[in-house]
Amino acid sequence: MISGPLRVDRSADGVVVLTLDLPDRRNAMTEEMTAAWGAAIGDVRADSSVRALLVTGAGSAFCAGADLSWLGVGSGLSVDALRSRMLPFYRTWLSIRDLDVPTVAAINGPAVGAGLALALACDLRYAAPEATLSVPFTTLGIHAGMATTWLLPEVAGLPVARELLLTGRVVTGEEAVGMGLVNRVFPGEGLLHAAVAVTRSIAAKAPVATRLTTTALREGHRSMADALRWEALAQPVTMATDDLAEGLAAQRERRPPRFTGR
Repeated sequence: MISGPLRVDRSADGVVVLTLDLPDRRNAMTEEMTAAWGAAIGDVRADSSVRALLVTGAGSAFCAGADLSWLGVGSGLSVDALRSRMLPFYRTWLSIRDLDVPTVAAINGPAVGAGLALALACDLRYAAPEATLSVPFTTLGIHAGMATTWLLPEVAGLPVARELLLTGRVVTGEEAVGMGLVNRVFPGEGLLHAAVAVTRSIAAKAPVATRLTTTALREGHRSMADALRWEALAQPVTMATDDLAEGLAAQRERRPPRFTGR
């Protein structure tokens, strides 16, 4: 475990849990947390034993978004100077999209602005019913950042993105399910346990097939023809793995498979 603004927990089954750990700041994305996040994602990317990753927040919030004072908002900096700070900030937090393993967000409390963008960047999202999700950028007089104008329509569709970005209204975890923002809700006290269980179930699947499927879904296809071209390569790759033989044997023998990633 690594302490500080970001807690990193690893388990033998290949699951990594990253906990934003500044509860007194509602887990705002400070300079120190941003640096720790970039380093942690780099470590995960370089570790072939990792099979899935989960992100959550310590205390009562998931993430209150960017620490705008650190980024220089309202400081009188020029547009160019602000852009030079914002772009690396965006790219550091969105580096989670560069991982080829599935990622899960457990939204335990408020996910605001860039904090919600972080959850949207994950492949799956689970929330407490009372958690709140919002992108109040225009309410504050600022344009959305961290690819929110792309991530929000990707996850929930353009009509939902328009409503939330233009009105700034807050939705609960319970309401967010119906809007497509989160996959499911779990009671607050059981959210992390349930989300970890989902993450472990993903990690137990065949690693090569899971990574290729994650890449296909995350990158998307422009057409059915593109999907067929991808699958005509990706499926044969998995057909040549030992894990396919193990999966078929486990099915015949009615036992859990023991995948090795080979």
